[in-house]
Amino acid sequence: MEIIAQYGPWFIGLALVFGLFMTWGVGANDLANAMGTSVGAKALTVKQAIIIAAIFEFAGAVLAGGSVTSTVRKGIIDAEGLIGNPEYLVYGMLASLLASGFWLMIASYKGWPVSTTHSIIGALVGFGLVGIGPESVNWGQVGSIVASWIVSPLVGGILAFALMHSVRALILNQEDPFNAARKWGPYYIFVVGFVISLVTLTKGLSHLEIDISTTNSVFLSIGLGILIALSGGYLLRRAKRDLEAEKDQRFSSVEKVFAPMMIFTACAMAFAHGSNDVANGIGPLAAVVSIVGSGGEILQKSSLPIWVLLVGGVGIVAGLATMGYRVMKTIGTRITELTPTRGFCAELAAASTVVLASGTGLPVSTTHILVGAVMGVGLARGIGALDLGMIRKIIMSWIITLPIAGCLAAIFFFALRFIFG
Repeated sequence: MEIIAQYGPWFIGLALVFGLFMTWGVGANDLANAMGTSVGAKALTVKQAIIIAAIFEFAGAVLAGGSVTSTVRKGIIDAEGLIGNPEYLVYGMLASLLASGFWLMIASYKGWPVSTTHSIIGALVGFGLVGIGPESVNWGQVGSIVASWIVSPLVGGILAFALMHSVRALILNQEDPFNAARKWGPYYIFVVGFVISLVTLTKGLSHLEIDISTTNSVFLSIGLGILIALSGGYLLRRAKRDLEAEKDQRFSSVEKVFAPMMIFTACAMAFAHGSNDVANGIGPLAAVVSIVGSGGEILQKSSLPIWVLLVGGVGIVAGLATMGYRVMKTIGTRITELTPTRGFCAELAAASTVVLASGTGLPVSTTHILVGAVMGVGLARGIGALDLGMIRKIIMSWIITLPIAGCLAAIFFFALRFIFG
């Protein structure tokens, strides 16, 4: 308790800096979740993608980031053993933020799309092992996370593969692909509206104290999906084909139809991502603020002052603007060649998988899901359409995320304990 009272302002200052660093990493690496496919399909330029993603990510982080967050992310460790030494939990939260930020900085520089959620969880496990003991770690939860490495990209890939084949059968392989797109487009738009509404209600607004049952969420999403489909159908009927462009590329007019739908899906995913994953950075920050503010009391839930949400939002936007293009390039161009139809199928498959995961409670990574979905649309064209070398590098980065983040957190924990006592 004496250490908390003596160094409280220092701890809050360090938490602010480290939290900003961590959320910078979230923005730098997870931009690919929202906009990588849009850039790869040439529906948006890198600059346009960064601006649009920054707006929706910041809005999601600040408007729907929530008023309360778990003190220890995902219940990964049990902090009850630190009730007599709350300063150790402060060291652990600071070490976890710094370790996650470092790993995300390295991965982003390399262009590896890794899970920011897995980064912070790996760091918490590392702190739990050395700061409390192996018994403090919820190994069952860790096992579920490891299983999600396989399940989430596999489900995303299968859905994207199926969607790509449906687009090919119903639209691209028809005698008049443009009119086929106008005919079947509203149905795809309904699915987009329905899924994105569910994503927003179940994931994007999950941190707000809004009590919407699963049944009501489904009915609301159906209604919104119908409205969006009617609006989209009206716009499709007014769409004009580019006969001149079709001379060089038969599907050019069809791709122009799918480009806006892909951008709409990406924007909604950016909002959901900003609202959900900002907790990765501000959760430990809020925990430090709560412990210092209460004089050393460890709470299961921490209140979130608006300035903490703003720190998360600013960090994400800064990461997007400064280094987000590296991972975005990997997702958009280095796994397989994307077009608006392929990018649309990947984004929709990723959003659908997020909805399925939210319903089952499976801890998944949107990064892993989207990479799997991009692989799925590439595989629909044959194994030769995939860059297997790049895929191997990405999978290896996923495998080493937990242990590297954990080792870094352990090192930083001992360093902080040595400095402050």
